[in-house]
Amino acid sequence: MSDLMASKTARRGFLGRIAAAAAVAGLSGVLPSRVAAENAPSGGSADPALEAWFGKITGKHRMIFDAPEPNSGVVAIWPRVYLNTMEATYPGPTTAVVILRHAALSLALGDAVWAKYGIGEMFGIKDGDAPAKRNPYATITGPPIPGLGIAELIKSGVLVGACDVALTIYSSGAAKKTGLDPAAVKKEWIAGLLPGVQMLPSGVLGVAHAQELGCGYCFAG
Repeated sequence: MSDLMASKTARRGFLGRIAAAAAVAGLSGVLPSRVAAENAPSGGSADPALEAWFGKITGKHRMIFDAPEPNSGVVAIWPRVYLNTMEATYPGPTTAVVILRHAALSLALGDAVWAKYGIGEMFGIKDGDAPAKRNPYATITGPPIPGLGIAELIKSGVLVGACDVALTIYSSGAAKKTGLDPAAVKKEWIAGLLPGVQMLPSGVLGVAHAQELGCGYCFAG
C-alpha cells in the first residue's frame, strides 16, 4: 500500500511540474492550431522538411525507439544493436528511428548548450559524481560495439527526431532561471541541436506517425 501511495504521489508531482512548465512556456503558442491543421494539404504535412524526413522511413524492417527519458543513454545504444543483429539475422533494408521527447530531449543537444545552460544538472545526468558539462550520449565509447551514441547513429543513417514541445518547455525554464528571453534561448537551443536531428511538432506525433508508416515499436526510456 505504501508503494502504491508513493507512486500516486510521485505521479501527482510529475503532472504538477508539467502543468507549471506548460504555463511558463505558453503552450497555446506552441501546439499546432486547429486552423493550421485544417488548412494543411490533405494526405501530408504542410512542412516539406518534415515530410521529407518521414519519407526516409523505408525498407523491409522498420523500428521506432521511443525515448521519453534519458534512461542512462540506452536509446543511443539499442538502435545500433537492432541494426547489427537484424542485418546478421534477417538481412534486408532496415530503418531505425529514434524519438527524443520529454526529458530525453537533452540527448539531442550539443555540448555548447549543455555547458552554458547546465543541462546535466537540469536533467540529473552526471559525469562521475558531478552534473555532466557535455552530452555524454552523443558518442559513447567503452562497449565493444562501434557506432554508439546519438551523433554516431545519425552519421550511419538512423533518423533522430526531437520534440518541439519539450524543447520549448525546457528552454523556457532555462530562460527564466538565467533571466534571458525565452524566444532567444529556444532559438539558441534549436541551433545547438546535434547535426542531423529533425525537429518534430511533438514527440508523440513522431512516435505515432512512424508507426503509421510501418515501424514496429520499442520503448527505450
